[in-house]
Amino acid sequence: KLLEEEGDDEEGGPRVGRRRSIGKGGAAAALAADDEEDYWALRCGFSMEQARIQADEEHEVAKSKTPQQVLVDMQKGNARFWMGMAQRPEKTAFQRRALISKQYPSVAILGCSDSRVPTEIIFDQGLGDMFVIRVAGNCLQLQQDPSADPVDTGSVDNTTSASLQYAVKHLKVKVVVIMGHEGCGAVKASQLPLEAIGKEPACLQYLLKGLRGGLNLGRLSKVKDAKSHDREAVVTNVKRQVEKLTEDPVFMDKVRSGELIIVGAFYEISSGIVDFFHEVSEDTDGQSDLSPINRGPARRPSRGVMTRLNTKPEGGFEAEDDQVS
Repeated sequence: KLLEEEGDDEEGGPRVGRRRSIGKGGAAAALAADDEEDYWALRCGFSMEQARIQADEEHEVAKSKTPQQVLVDMQKGNARFWMGMAQRPEKTAFQRRALISKQYPSVAILGCSDSRVPTEIIFDQGLGDMFVIRVAGNCLQLQQDPSADPVDTGSVDNTTSASLQYAVKHLKVKVVVIMGHEGCGAVKASQLPLEAIGKEPACLQYLLKGLRGGLNLGRLSKVKDAKSHDREAVVTNVKRQVEKLTEDPVFMDKVRSGELIIVGAFYEISSGIVDFFHEVSEDTDGQSDLSPINRGPARRPSRGVMTRLNTKPEGGFEAEDDQVS
């Protein structure tokens, strides 16, 4: 550590700007002295044993939270972001060292690769808080034929699904979020004529056609306002991805036991606000088949903020708009 050295110079005046080295070779010369914790961490040192103890303590705090509490924490973080009051929870040197031994995120998010949608920033979260997968169109593709040739565009990439399964089964996340956003280029491109899509590279064609299949273009064509059309298309895509997750017992077993919430979200770039909707939790009474074919009457359109799925006596689903503070 390099510090200003106090005292008088050879001529009897105050000595300014002269420095002395602390520690071997001045290894911590770049550390800012105004961060007291980092200063003492590097001057005195923290052992890995102390870091592991710190990690274990923080892990216990994370495990004690319910899925509902984790979701509320996300909403509060987003509120801080769009209100211009973000805390930017950067980790200290000691906390970063504690993260070496383990990770214990409470949330897994499948979001879009769009550079305008930095997930940790818009939820005001720090290192180790979120397990994030980003792919164009925030789409989840399930492998239908694992034996298919991986270079064949008719096969499906299952890495996104595998990443979320890992987060739920091994990291024990409490909330899985599928988040779309305003002005999504992938969703917009998927609505182009098939002739135009056919001019794209093979893998991109497959992605766009996959997104297109879940959008219900006939219904979307009735939405004439451009901004409303954009939002409805993105929200529809998010709902389809949520419903794909409900076909996987890895997720639904956790939902039924009350250990997991799956929820859709829409990020409005212009305002910074994230709306949550299409929640799948234990409130759905263990119903796992939410496919458009089998779920019964169509749900009422979401008014934003939060849409919970609840089973009706005859087995269909309906939406209940529920404000969550």
